[in-house]
Amino acid sequence: MRIFISTGEPSGDLHAANLIHSLRKRWPDAEFVGFGGARMKEAGATILYPLVDLAVMWFVRVLLNLHKFVGVVNQADRYFRDQRPDAVVLIDYPGLHWHIAKRAKKHGIPVFYYVPPQIWAWAGWRVRKVQKYVDHVLCSLPFEPQWYHDRDVPQATYVGHPYFDELAERTVDGAFIERERAAGGRIVAILAGSRTQEILKNLPIMLRAADKLARVQPDVRFMVASLHDRHAALAQELITDSGLKLPIEIHAARTPDIIRLADVAWAVSGSVGLELMVEALPSVVLYKIKSFDLWVARWFIKSKYISLVNLLADAEVMPEYLTPRDVSGELAEWAHGWISDPAKHAKASGELAALRSRVAVPGASDRAAKHIADVLTGAVNFSAVRGPHDRSRGVASADVESSTH
Repeated sequence: MRIFISTGEPSGDLHAANLIHSLRKRWPDAEFVGFGGARMKEAGATILYPLVDLAVMWFVRVLLNLHKFVGVVNQADRYFRDQRPDAVVLIDYPGLHWHIAKRAKKHGIPVFYYVPPQIWAWAGWRVRKVQKYVDHVLCSLPFEPQWYHDRDVPQATYVGHPYFDELAERTVDGAFIERERAAGGRIVAILAGSRTQEILKNLPIMLRAADKLARVQPDVRFMVASLHDRHAALAQELITDSGLKLPIEIHAARTPDIIRLADVAWAVSGSVGLELMVEALPSVVLYKIKSFDLWVARWFIKSKYISLVNLLADAEVMPEYLTPRDVSGELAEWAHGWISDPAKHAKASGELAALRSRVAVPGASDRAAKHIADVLTGAVNFSAVRGPHDRSRGVASADVESSTH
């Protein structure tokens, strides 16, 4: 069995690695190959192109890297033609993955989309691409299958969010936590994103919020969680350039430890919100966006919230700001309110804990692996490859299984 997997984000790289581990339980001798990053490689996959290193944001940066994306798609096409894997598994990263899915379909290879992009929130018309090029959608959010079923995509199955698998296995550095707690003070976790552009846009606002908070909360200190040393160096540069004198530390590869330590958090919208929810940590979600980009986005965004946590709750349990404004004052106000008022902190934490008990169900990697294996071995009544215009079949019972099965 040969499985081609593609992901272009650090979080997707981790999801891919866990999926590989789950698939190996069923096929110990399976071969995994594709586009990804270090986590996939550590899991035993052959990386044809380090796509995670190419993670970019916004239209102009995509244009600047267009030649690289074209080369990646052509490389996938050659591999599908010459090696013909048994399946292609795509993880998030819309845009490029539609082209890879199209090439896979051209060669008659079944396509699975695992942790599909949130097209229901901002690009509903792209469901036509799913209809044409994707055979099975492995959904991470509980309402997604019905959305797809209502739009003639019958093979959409809820398997749960793989991030909960990773959180269930995650450990923290007890010695580091003990040492930092002994230092005293109230801690604000600053999680400015996993991409360079996110850090450049959001960290300056968070630093100004830190300055405002420190003026009214003298015992507060701040801990910046960076993905790796390069981002830690960038954070240090931004702090230096700000000219602010803050009680602030920067740590690379210590996000779980910092979240465990913190009293409150400021975070960029993304999967880290799920980790904040699991820790029941009162948090504010920020995503700085240019005014023009926000104006354009308003024409397309269909969901009420940008945070995964708020989407799961269908309520704003984490205050969120998708904005071109400097909202440092709002961030400081939320943090001060939670830190200075134990009742407010307990209420915010309790809402997150209640949501966690409803939705944080591990096992998505194993459920996704089972679904892929069942399809490829014919263990369930699916056609391995659905024609692009075949919408006559009903929804199979396996497609509506709950996340607990």
